[in-house]
Amino acid sequence: MMEREWRPAWPLDLRLTLGPHRRGAADPTWHKDAAGAIWRTSRTPDGPATLRVAARGGWVAATAWGPGAEWTLQTLPALLGAEDDVTGFTPGHEAVRRAAGRHPGLRIGRTFRVLEALVPAVLEQKVVHTEARRAWRWLLHRYGEPAPGPAPREMRVFPSPEVWRSIPSWDWHRAGVEAVRARTITGAAGHAAKLEAAGGSAEADRLLRALPGVGVWTSAEVRQRSHGDADAVSVGDFHLPSLVGWSLAGERTDDAGMLRLLAPYRGHRHRVSRLLGVAGARPPARGPRVPARDYRSF
Repeated sequence: MMEREWRPAWPLDLRLTLGPHRRGAADPTWHKDAAGAIWRTSRTPDGPATLRVAARGGWVAATAWGPGAEWTLQTLPALLGAEDDVTGFTPGHEAVRRAAGRHPGLRIGRTFRVLEALVPAVLEQKVVHTEARRAWRWLLHRYGEPAPGPAPREMRVFPSPEVWRSIPSWDWHRAGVEAVRARTITGAAGHAAKLEAAGGSAEADRLLRALPGVGVWTSAEVRQRSHGDADAVSVGDFHLPSLVGWSLAGERTDDAGMLRLLAPYRGHRHRVSRLLGVAGARPPARGPRVPARDYRSF
């Protein structure tokens, strides 16, 4: 067990900052306890680790367990947004001003772990969240290691690249993942070392989009988390254009319209998207919801 205390120089909202790394209410890698502390597991370059982090009067108190505990505590400030540069971010719309004023503790943190962000992003490709989160839970419980330390019993550590590559076709099917997404994940796992060594978000984008099955949306979703890229827009997202259009122009729009509206915020377009998302404004529902499919029955 290792401990660290750290005092950020800005207001910090742990829940909002760490929230993007949570994949559903029952994510085996993420837990919020009764005291409000957040538990998170990761496969670091030094091995598995469990992190417990809590906010105390302007300080952050963190405890880590496992072979990767030291690495986890060393990178804690970056995870909580210490490398998030807000220079040049000037809200130009009333909705953005309100959201930024209400949520000053939202930061764009980085994990330095590309594959950990890539696998759940691929699972979310072209399916509803219910399907993706069910698959994520099944795979983590089947192939993930128990979390080091006194973590909640159901927590698991992200499997190694070798394990992802070894998953047989029938277990992908049992998880509800069809062959296309399974091939994308196993193919990416074969290039894990190169992906993790990417020096910056632009290089990571180039490497990611060179992989079969990884496009603009998936790359952005990964780099937002692994590299803390505050400008990585999730172009191709089902809901985001409507959210941005409704919040900034009072009307629905498409990807092209979304990018036009976000253009004044270049460098911070993902930040603006996050702020609008937590602000809660949504366009009126239109049409039936897309039903969750179950590939296990196909």
